[in-house]
Amino acid sequence: MSTTRPWSWKDFFLQWEWMLVAVLSLVIVVNSLISPFFLNWHTFIRTPASFLDKAFIVFPMMFVIILGKIDISVGSTVALSAVIMAVSYNAGLPMGLAILLCLGVGAAAGAINGFLLVAFRELSFVIVTLSTMIIYRGIAYIILGNRASGGFPEGFSLLAWGSLGGVPIILIAFVIAAVSFGLVLHKTVFGRSLFAMGHNARACRHSGINTDLILWTVFTLNGLMAAVTAIFLTSRMGSTRPNVAMGYELEVIAMVALGGVSTSGGVGRIGGPVLAIFIVGFLGYGMGLANLQAPIVLVVIGTLLIVSVLAHKIRFQGFKLFRARSTAATAGEKNQEV
Repeated sequence: MSTTRPWSWKDFFLQWEWMLVAVLSLVIVVNSLISPFFLNWHTFIRTPASFLDKAFIVFPMMFVIILGKIDISVGSTVALSAVIMAVSYNAGLPMGLAILLCLGVGAAAGAINGFLLVAFRELSFVIVTLSTMIIYRGIAYIILGNRASGGFPEGFSLLAWGSLGGVPIILIAFVIAAVSFGLVLHKTVFGRSLFAMGHNARACRHSGINTDLILWTVFTLNGLMAAVTAIFLTSRMGSTRPNVAMGYELEVIAMVALGGVSTSGGVGRIGGPVLAIFIVGFLGYGMGLANLQAPIVLVVIGTLLIVSVLAHKIRFQGFKLFRARSTAATAGEKNQEV
């Protein structure tokens, strides 16, 4: 018995990613009409440096949502990691060790989330991560107050603004992260376990899958990548404050949902969130070219998210309903023939 579906051009072009390609193309066309200087190589190479820092959280957040869970503490994890990196550097720690400390703090924050969710299964994921969101940002304010901390070495800014062979370092790092997370999700037992747990975690637990370890690992990874975002964000800004990355968690979740990852769990592919990152990024950039205020940008992005999620839901449910009616009609015809 074959477990693979036969190739179908119809199924291929009905994939959600093609809709995202169309939306991205539309955004690019509109931006080119707003500014005659948009359509050039420099725009597509250098502009992503202004919005790719938050993209590193999108990939582990995709894992979290495939599990059918949520983590709204990532923005505060970014702030806490960035503040501790800045304070430790200004206290005399070498920049390399300060970066490692930043990564360690982010991973520890994610691990705490994972531990609480594994140890107390009766607690809601929203409540736990909402609580740690408040705690992590509160610790950042206790450490730094309402002040900014900077004074980083000149080489540190190269992470966000430097390039190798004309390609921005942050774009190279993004591609490496996208390929790595894509391979883990689609080509490993760990990735298959994520999809299985998203469909039925209890059945996975009874089947011998260590669901607690997978859950803890995913949340730890989410915290670690939030620290990576903190490094690139601080490098781009040149300093940090406890109020950085406000709203990042909502933008990241929006990108994941726009990318076709089901918030019910068990459904998602790497290509969708990657396209969604560039849709939201270039949309914000284009609206900036049009001198639109930030609240308008948020309204447009939120509207796009609602429309895309509804379209995604209608597309799948409509396709299933069409197939069910077709099957019923075929069965009825056979019964009449008999």
